[in-house]
Formats: sequence, structure tokens, C-alpha cells
Amino acid sequence: MATSLLLVRHATHEMVGRVLCGRMPGIRISEEGRAQSIRLSTHLARQRPGLLLTSPQQRCLETAAPIGLSCRLTPVTAEAFDEIDFGAWTGLNFDELASDPAWMRWNAERGISVPPGGESMQQAQARVVSGLEGLQAAHPDGVVVAISHGDIIKSVLMWCLGLALDAYARFDIDPASVSTVVLWNGGAKVLRMNEGIS
Repeated sequence: MATSLLLVRHATHEMVGRVLCGRMPGIRISEEGRAQSIRLSTHLARQRPGLLLTSPQQRCLETAAPIGLSCRLTPVTAEAFDEIDFGAWTGLNFDELASDPAWMRWNAERGISVPPGGESMQQAQARVVSGLEGLQAAHPDGVVVAISHGDIIKSVLMWCLGLALDAYARFDIDPASVSTVVLWNGGAKVLRMNEGIS
């Protein structure tokens, strides 16, 4: 009895790669992102999921909407899959952050660093892994889609692979990509990572 979890990073928006959006309100997916969401909806409907979870952030909710229609599922907001709380860094340009010693430490020592006034990646990983354990127990033989964020998805994959959080930069999770994990009581494995949907 195993749960198939399809981890989907939200579709693209105008600030991807420029601004650390975090939990900043009002971040909407772009026109390109809407097209990505529609392609995702067709692909994911073929997987016949029984549950559609989403981070409460607007860009995730907008990504989830067409997927819900195609899969005939009502998206369920799940705090476990919410973005990391970046505290005082929320909304800053990456250019502004580049010279901040705390930002450099965050990127060099992701396993122990904490954003000012925010949440560590270790705390975020513990939050999402706790959610996965409950999910596996509630859906022991089902397919679940979860719309989330790059670092949250990375934290799940690193947990499955037994990697330290400092390894976060060794792979990418692109907007509108799908990473597939199988969960069972006492174990997990990664089937696919950062799969693009054309």
C-alpha cells in the first residue's frame, strides 16, 4: 500500500528569478503561467488523482484551479505545503539581497540558517514531512497532487533521498514542473524529479 504524490511547483509569474516573493500577497501567475497550468491539468488528469492539495499562496491557488476542473477535484488548501516564511527578506529583489551576509550564509548553510524574522528550511521541511505522514495514512493507496513551491519540493526530495539540506542547490525545481514521490508506512522514494510538461 503506497501513496503516489505528485509535487507540482506553481506556474510561472512575472517575478520569478527577480524577487524573493515568499508569502507576499497578490502574486498572480502570468499569461505563460496560465498556459502552463492548462498543460499541467491535462497531464495530471491522466494520473486520476483522488485529492488535490495546494499551498495557500495565490500563485498556487491559480495553478490549482484548472487542474481541479480537469481532475474534477476541489482544491484543498494545505498549510503543510506553504512557502517558507522568509521574514524580513520577503519582497526583496535578489540584487538587493546579494550583498547581505545573512543571505550569503542562508545559501551556504541552508541546514542551519534562518531568515531574519522567518522560518528555517529545517522547520519548513519538518512541517511538510509531518504533513506527508498524515497524508500517507489517510490515502494509503491513492494518487495525490500537491501544488507547492520550489524550496518546499526540494525539502521533500532531499528528505526522501536522505540528503542534507545544504544539498539544495544540487538540483532545480522549475515552475510548472512535476516531481513524483511514492510514500509508504516507514519509507519513501523518488520516482521522477523536475519533469517538464509540454
